[in-house]
Amino acid sequence: MYKLFNSSWRDDAVQLDRQRGVYTAPELVRPINHVGRFFSVPGPHIVHPSPQRTPLLLQAGTSRAGKQFAAQHAEAVFVSAHAPAVVARNIAEIRQTARDAFGRDPAAIKVLALVTPVLGATEEEARAKLAEYRRYASHEGALALFGGWTGIDLDRYGDDEELRQVESNAVRSTVEGYARFAPTNSKWTKHTVAEHVSIGGNGPVLVGTPAQVADGLEAWVREADVDGFNFAYVLFPQSFKDIIDLLLPELRRRGLFWDDYAVPGGTYRENFYGVAGQKYPPAEHVAAKYRWAAGVPASEHQIPG
Repeated sequence: MYKLFNSSWRDDAVQLDRQRGVYTAPELVRPINHVGRFFSVPGPHIVHPSPQRTPLLLQAGTSRAGKQFAAQHAEAVFVSAHAPAVVARNIAEIRQTARDAFGRDPAAIKVLALVTPVLGATEEEARAKLAEYRRYASHEGALALFGGWTGIDLDRYGDDEELRQVESNAVRSTVEGYARFAPTNSKWTKHTVAEHVSIGGNGPVLVGTPAQVADGLEAWVREADVDGFNFAYVLFPQSFKDIIDLLLPELRRRGLFWDDYAVPGGTYRENFYGVAGQKYPPAEHVAAKYRWAAGVPASEHQIPG
């Protein structure tokens, strides 16, 4: 992929010279003849590169392979877990591997956590919304999802059994993570887990006023070391309208939400890093060595294998 985006067309290959009638200088485009496991591209890359060359690389998942891939390639990582501590461990591992194994700046890898906010002008209103949403949720489907994510079958436990008191360490620790933002006196049975998973999936559900939800977001930033959030919705588009109308003013009041792009008119990557001119991946990223920069003869830029 990096060869196609970066090595086939030199940065200045596109001339756009109307007076000479030259769109592209052919000597600045070279064949790659890429042959890969999943696809092949004979000759050069068939279109000129975008302003970013390599698209901003976002990766999802924190499996062992996923974390290794993220450490080498990702510029942003989507994560999901109910406990900030779980996310914090995964993020720390990704960033350490990025630094130690691939020479990358670990702070340059941004992490976005899955969160489902349920907002109301009052806490009572928000909880009433959540109760209404749960009326339409499937507990059976939620427990099937839980089993697929965790490998834990909760059918073996009784309807009223408190899962934070069972013998299984895996069950106890998993459910403790789910209960992180729940009232301290709440009881967590398999039906509680099903209710929790049915709305919000494998991420936390933050319920309350804009101030309460913002407090929850700040706790995740502080405890999990995340850089931002991937907001999920319960209703479309109402959930996003609530975020816009209720949550964003509170985040702006706290200085936690931007008012404009860092680089107006810039590329996604320039605004992602907040650096004008940062159209390409950073110099320490693996993609950088594939770039055929302007002014460099083809003979002086060897395409990595």
